[in-house]
Amino acid sequence: MNKNIDTKCGFVATVGRPNAGKSSLLNWLVGQKINMVSHKANATRKRSNTIVMHNQDQIVFVDTPGLHKKEKLINQYMLDEALKAIGDCDLILYLAPVTDQIKYYKEFLVQNKKNTPHIVLLSKSDFVSKNELLDKLDEYSEFEDQYKTIIPVSIKKGAKQHIILDEVVKHLPISPPLYDTEIITTSHLREIYKEFIREAIFDNISDEIPYETDVLINKVQEKPNIDVIKATIVVEKSTQKGMIIGKNATAIKRIGQCARRKIEELTYKKVYLELFVSVKKGWTKNKTALKELGYDFI
Repeated sequence: MNKNIDTKCGFVATVGRPNAGKSSLLNWLVGQKINMVSHKANATRKRSNTIVMHNQDQIVFVDTPGLHKKEKLINQYMLDEALKAIGDCDLILYLAPVTDQIKYYKEFLVQNKKNTPHIVLLSKSDFVSKNELLDKLDEYSEFEDQYKTIIPVSIKKGAKQHIILDEVVKHLPISPPLYDTEIITTSHLREIYKEFIREAIFDNISDEIPYETDVLINKVQEKPNIDVIKATIVVEKSTQKGMIIGKNATAIKRIGQCARRKIEELTYKKVYLELFVSVKKGWTKNKTALKELGYDFI
């Protein structure tokens, strides 16, 4: 007899507008920081899998870029990534900040062309009063035949993860685990390192520059007492290179220190991080350049 016959496993896409809190939610659910988080919108560019074991069931959460209008080619790629996840998964968690207008949810319903079952999470519910939250729930009640359930959530107020996980598992297919039950992500460490360096850029460089930067991991060398990582920050303009480096290299040192701390918190190991900066003009609009940076356009 297959002892896993009654277990459940499935893919759950986390979608929503930019800066809805998708990556923060997944880090909170898994209990460890593995997804890039920024207070700036559109930080996530690719889909990534975060694996959560809930009792004997396995949930594969798919983090996605925010749903937004197409602008540059990189934005088109990001939107396509989110829409693919909507179509490919067993269930969708639609994150709606409680302060969002209902029109964005209506747009999502149109984008959900396969009518994949979904749960609405009213994120950042600590931002409003109890009465305002009730008013927002009343707005969504008009669409109660569309969603499976609606759950207000506030990570900062210490909401219980199991409330969300219990509800998610209800809507997953019966299946044995699809991945090793000991792992928490399918991303390679090099990809996580790249995202943590990008997060450090978002944390330390203002304005639009972070949106026109990317990172190439040139080398990772694992030694007994330290990991050596060499990476190149790619920018679109020479002026951006100067700002990433900063006067007397202060900016790039700050980025490097920030990224190194993030990586060490994940690996529990000392890290030597060496950063370079390269100009690749117009990379956000060039399909060849995007492919070289790891964006798998078909």
